[in-house]
This record gives sequence, C-alpha cells and structure tokens, in this order.
Amino acid sequence: MKVTRDKTENSQVFLTIELEPQEVEEAMAESYKRLSKRANIPGFRKGKAPPAILERYLGRDSVLEDALNHQLPKVYEKAIEEQQIEAIAQPEIELIQTEPVIFKAKVPLVPVVQLGNYQSVKMKPEPVKVTDVNVKEAIEQLRHQNATWESVDRAVEFGDLAIFNIESQVDGATFFNREGVQYLVLQDSVSPAPGFAKELTGMNKGEEKNFNIKLPEDYPRNEFAGKEAHFTVKILEMKQEILPELNDEFAAQLGPEIKNMAALKEEVSSNLKLRAEAKARADFEEKVVDAVVSSSQVEFPPVLMETEIHRMLNEQARQFERQGVNLEEYLKSINKTEAELHEELHPVATKRVTQSLVLGKVAEAEEVEVSDKEIDEEIETMLKNATDKKDELQRALNAPPSRGSIRQILLTRKTVDRLVEIAGNKKREKGKPKKEVAKK
Repeated sequence: MKVTRDKTENSQVFLTIELEPQEVEEAMAESYKRLSKRANIPGFRKGKAPPAILERYLGRDSVLEDALNHQLPKVYEKAIEEQQIEAIAQPEIELIQTEPVIFKAKVPLVPVVQLGNYQSVKMKPEPVKVTDVNVKEAIEQLRHQNATWESVDRAVEFGDLAIFNIESQVDGATFFNREGVQYLVLQDSVSPAPGFAKELTGMNKGEEKNFNIKLPEDYPRNEFAGKEAHFTVKILEMKQEILPELNDEFAAQLGPEIKNMAALKEEVSSNLKLRAEAKARADFEEKVVDAVVSSSQVEFPPVLMETEIHRMLNEQARQFERQGVNLEEYLKSINKTEAELHEELHPVATKRVTQSLVLGKVAEAEEVEVSDKEIDEEIETMLKNATDKKDELQRALNAPPSRGSIRQILLTRKTVDRLVEIAGNKKREKGKPKKEVAKK
C-alpha cells in the first residue's frame, strides 16, 4: 500500500491511497470465501463453487466491490497510523480507479484551539433597576389578564374583540377563510396582514365590507409576498374589554399571600427584579464568552459544523412533532427547502461549535471538573419536576449517554461561571488548587 499526503486544509488531511496488486488479490480471495457461502449457484452447494465459477456468476465487479468494502476499514486505519494522523471522525472516501485500486480519503482532524488572554477580559454587568413605571406597567398587564369582555352595540374600535366571518383570496387562490374568528383589534397588528385591523374600525354588527391590502415583500408566506389580497369580512359581534378596578379586592384575587395593593406592588417589584437580574446575568455571560471566543483562534473540520446543523434540524423536527406539524409541512409553509434551511443554520452552527471548543479549552486550562455527585444532584433536580413515570425517567437519565450529556452541560455551566469570576476580577483564594475553586 502506498499512501500520499496530498494537502492539509480546513482541518482536514487529503490522502491518496494506492493498493498493491497482491493486497487486492488477497482481499478478493477473502471475498470469494464469503460470497460462496451465500450465493446459490446451480450445480454447487453453498461454499463449494470455485472462484472462477463464482466470478462468472456474480461478475468480477461485484466481487471486487465486496472485497474493497471489507478491506477499506483496515486500509484506512493502516494509512492514518502510518501518517500519524489523529482523526476525529470517519473519513470521506472515494474510489478513483480499480486498475490499480486507488482511493481518495478526506480525514477530519482534531480541532485546534489557541486561547487568547482570557484572563485579561474584564467587564461589569449592567446594573439592574426596577422603577415605579415598570411596576405600574406590570400591574396594568395583570389588569388586562384578568379583564372581562362584554358585548357592545357600536362601531368597532381599536382594543375591541371583534368576532367575524372572513373570506380572502390572492390571485384567485384561497388566502384566509374562516367563520367565527375572534380577533383582538390592535393598531399595530400585522395579522393576517398589516393594515387589516384598521379596516375593521368603524364597522358595525351585521355589516359586510370588501377591501384590498397589498402584502409586504417580506411576508412570511413567500408565495403571497408582494401581492394584493382581497378580503370580505362580515362582523358578527363586538366585545369591549372591562378592566377590574385597582383596589385591595383586585390584589387579593391574585394570590393568598397578597392582601392589598401595597403587597401586590411589593410582589410585582420583587418578581421584576428577579427576572431583570436573571436577564442581566445571561447577557453578561454572553458578553464575556463572546469576548473570550473573539480573542481565541479556532480551527475545526466541517464535519463538526454539519453534525451540529443536523442536531439542530432534528431538534426543530421534534418541536414541530409536539405541535402536530412535521418539518416538511413547516418548510412548505415558509416556501423553503431543507437545503435552504440547512444553509441558514450554517452561521449559528459555526458559532455554537466555536464557542463549545473554546469553553472546552478554558475548562482544561482552569482545571474545571464535574464530579459524579454533581451529576447525581442535577438528576435529582430534574426528577423533582417529573409528574409521572418517574422511575422510567430516572433510569433514562442515569444511562451512560445521558450522564455524559449532563456532565457536559454542567462543565459548560461551571466554565462560564469561572469566566464570569475572572471578568469581575474575582481571584481564587491562595493555597487552593484550581479545580477546588472551580467547583461550586
């Protein structure tokens, strides 16, 4: 066997592998033995047909294909061992010719990560502040959530709940047809088309109206984008929102611990602060990680990005299935192919893989570790939210693949925590090893 290292680029090694005639013949001999045991050749018992008869019956190309398929893994392993190549995944192999037998192999290499000076990344999170205006807006939302709706005998106004029948077409094709639609008439609504809500205002119960709206060029349903839609709407009923009064009685309805408006304001303020702190923390973590990643140099083979894209597509497919829609139907609704969606996910997948590799390298540098006890504790936390089949879920979570995934999640979480400490100028206590401080 002769192996030529053609080039190395994009974290991939390109090899040309040529087999010696003797290697091919030995592989063919093994193939004859295998195939003769399976082939039904008239006049011969299985496994007893001579190679010449078997080759004439099956064809030399079929025998050669079987021989090479069985020989390839051995040839590849020998080639990368000879070239001292550390591969991260299976190669792409292409048969170039059979006389002599020559393969081309594209071998993905282990990613290379050169960390920048992540210790020099210093920044502070944005301060969290909850104002009286924020509290007032949140309480106003609670009023709307607890409002009632009463029928009114007047023209439709913004803020009303209109109930109507609708028929619509675009270039003669059905656009949106339904009876008894309940529609909140909001001035900035873009559903089913921008300007639709405004057309409803001023209409009365029993009135029918015809109107046209030009759909925007970026309309989500591409087949209708930029075209004119014709609508016919008949108003069946209008309802007006009746907001509850802001008093102690209203406050007491929102929770047993809330006795009056003062307690409601305190509760709302506390919740807003918790949410704001969580968001500020998440934003700060993202900024720190982005800064560390941008200061690092990362090279990885395309197979890692492709793997991440497929993972994301599978995740989306599962989400659609839970909603009763498959990925194919979703793609049809947005007028895109899976290849186009695949291409759109390219930048996101690249960022995720890059970030994961950098964080993995930081974890090594900072000696961040995850113990089995921490994994057990995380599983217990996950099981607390389980409502049924708890034993089955516990077995699934404790399976080696699941524990490995949980370990990786915890490792990433602890590594980000460590970077946040560094960015905030928090130093380890003297005399403590890195891995001790890295643990929470």
